[in-house]
Amino acid sequence: MSIIKVNNLSFKYEGSTDKIFENVSFLIDTDWKLGLIGKNGTGKSSILKILKGENINFEGDLKKINDIKISYVPQTTENITGNIKEIARKEGIEESIWKAMLVKMGVNKDDFEKQLHNLSEGQKKKVLIAKSISQNANLYIWDEPLNYIDIITRIQIEEAILKNQPTIIFVEHDKSFIRKIATKIIEM
Repeated sequence: MSIIKVNNLSFKYEGSTDKIFENVSFLIDTDWKLGLIGKNGTGKSSILKILKGENINFEGDLKKINDIKISYVPQTTENITGNIKEIARKEGIEESIWKAMLVKMGVNKDDFEKQLHNLSEGQKKKVLIAKSISQNANLYIWDEPLNYIDIITRIQIEEAILKNQPTIIFVEHDKSFIRKIATKIIEM
């Protein structure tokens, strides 16, 4: 069953006459792991933001199933604020599941009470990925999830995806991760 259908999607930055991409069409079916690959600047992250529902002007047709729940991991960690307890309460995440995932990824329990903006980039990225994995969503949208991630955590993320079989669309440059995870690939 298709949860998202994209037809003839085109995008250009406001004020520009040059399109970043045009006439991109694809669908995402349940249990697909769709990898967007290509050089920097080809619009991969913009497509993810459009799918996520950010207020971005685009041309084309985008259809999503009703009441779709999306979990998003951004490329950067700069907007992470608060601590785990605050975010879990605010976003309705089961805190114990999130913390168990963080422990599995090697995050020290002492960091659970810290303000997340004080953590290292790698620890922040682990927090965002563990948060996403802990959410009950129809679609997981991950923009370069392996930025700042060590090899052991990468393997754990791969294992979690392969075990739980979520429907996911992701941008990543790590060819090994793409080969192991993607069931479909779109090259930009």
